[in-house]
Amino acid sequence: MKLAFLYAGQGAQHVGMGRDFYEQFPLFRDVFDAAPVDFDLKKLCFEGPEEQLSDTRYTQPCMVAFAAGVTGLLYQAGIHPAMAAGLSLGEYSALTAAGVFDPKTAIELVAFRGKAMAEAVTGRTCGMAAVLHLEREKLQAACDAASALGVAEIANYNCPGQLVIAGDAAAVEKAGELAKEAGARRVVPLKVSGPFHTSLMAPAGDALREKFQTVSFHAMSFPVLFNCKGDVLGEGDTIPGLLERQVQSSVYLEDTIRRMAEHGVDTFVEIGPGKTLSGFVRKTVKDVTTYSIDTVEDLNGVLAALKGA
Repeated sequence: MKLAFLYAGQGAQHVGMGRDFYEQFPLFRDVFDAAPVDFDLKKLCFEGPEEQLSDTRYTQPCMVAFAAGVTGLLYQAGIHPAMAAGLSLGEYSALTAAGVFDPKTAIELVAFRGKAMAEAVTGRTCGMAAVLHLEREKLQAACDAASALGVAEIANYNCPGQLVIAGDAAAVEKAGELAKEAGARRVVPLKVSGPFHTSLMAPAGDALREKFQTVSFHAMSFPVLFNCKGDVLGEGDTIPGLLERQVQSSVYLEDTIRRMAEHGVDTFVEIGPGKTLSGFVRKTVKDVTTYSIDTVEDLNGVLAALKGA
């Protein structure tokens, strides 16, 4: 068995996330209680309101705290991955798992990132939409044709049959119409608070570049695959450079999953909340095993299965 951890991104959050872990595990409790944020992270995760939890400024530190706590429990049980990756903000959780950051630093960084991403498009009407069952090239052509109305770009290459576009609302709507004319089965508007992973996030990239100058980046204890490459660190790449690029560039998750399989990964553990990434894995590569951890019951099942294997 060759194991990889996959970390969920924004959109997977839900009210109640982490409550059962917090009640049962001191290690998880320590991560939540020590989170360096200017709001009650525990109360927001456990009680909501959902609208606030779904605001990127709050979602990001909540998700990374959850991921760091669950990862700590897996490590405590002797379960370690050969490599890791994450969707968007999940990349920070993957880097934390690999020892690049400690949990407090990662939570502080994504809290800063969330605020920078929100501020990057203040006052601008933006949108995102999932495009189902259309080739990359045809969707790119639709975005190009819609660009007269503003920015419309492919933000996520999630898995075969699912791409995400983002940008200015009018341009995204037009690109969606053109995508349907080109053969897309469906175009589904997404409830998110910004045009993530597009050129409109350039101000957030600039802010992160400045912030990273004050942060210590430690060596990775295992390879992490990066969103903006769909691959591991290459010659000339730096982690801060790739994280700066990531916030304003497409997420190549399908490519990431394929590369992990090429490296021999046959077992994926999605560290949630949610089960979205496990679905992407199953749609992208065959003959692999997927698990997801959203609850204590999930964790116990995964530990039993992996230790049995």
